[in-house]
Amino acid sequence: MENFLTAAVIWIIIGLVLFLLEFVIPGLILFFFAAGAWIVAILCLFLDISINTQLIIFLVSSVASILLLRKGLSKILLKRKHPSELLEDEFLGKIAKAETDISPGNNGKIDFKGTTWPAASEDTIEKGDNVIIIGNESILLHVKSTKS
Repeated sequence: MENFLTAAVIWIIIGLVLFLLEFVIPGLILFFFAAGAWIVAILCLFLDISINTQLIIFLVSSVASILLLRKGLSKILLKRKHPSELLEDEFLGKIAKAETDISPGNNGKIDFKGTTWPAASEDTIEKGDNVIIIGNESILLHVKSTKS
């Protein structure tokens, strides 16, 4: 049992705990500290390193990997669309119903997927008309009449 608690095994366990915590506290930071712990574990398997040197290697390798790799890995692993892109995918080109009259310079409301949204248009649209969503500014949807 004494051989089980070598420095390498302890660093492997620390790395595993940090890696698992990455799933609980996302942000792609703890992953790099886990990698730093595993680097120290590998070195401890082959070299007799003092605890101070182990800690320095852990900190330097963790911080260096964060600085060098986090931005690139974030783009690959955390591919998230910008909120406006998500809105475009879900809304643009879809049909909605005017809840109020809408005219140039006089915003109104539309019903889309059971929710009322603020809307603006360069067309004159009467309450109850169907409209096509053509754009957005934040949550203000730009629409045009389906009649034209």
